[in-house]
Amino acid sequence: MNKAIKNSVQLIGFLGSDPEVRTFGENKKMARVSIATRDIYKNKLGEWHTETQWHNLIFWGKKAIEAEKALVKGLEIAVMGRLVNRSYMDKEGVTRFVSEVVVGEMEIIVKESKAS
Repeated sequence: MNKAIKNSVQLIGFLGSDPEVRTFGENKKMARVSIATRDIYKNKLGEWHTETQWHNLIFWGKKAIEAEKALVKGLEIAVMGRLVNRSYMDKEGVTRFVSEVVVGEMEIIVKESKAS
């Protein structure tokens, strides 16, 4: 099996906010943003339902700089990356678990306008 597909995530969704960008050490940047994906399906009764999922995206280095310059709330993007799970302790001492997609490739989706 190809190693590249063992931990591979592909998502298309809409940005819920502008990216939050941080700089570490000697100009190492990280950008964080969430996107919403939507699944539309029929239930057993034939009724249509929409289910929205939120996904945390992380951009590092040059990708973070690109995200900072190009991404704005509401924009539709396609990303490819790898899934990372981590945990941390919050201010109350409770362990929290987070899943994030570390983005390797990103593309902004531009809808073609209909000419009259």
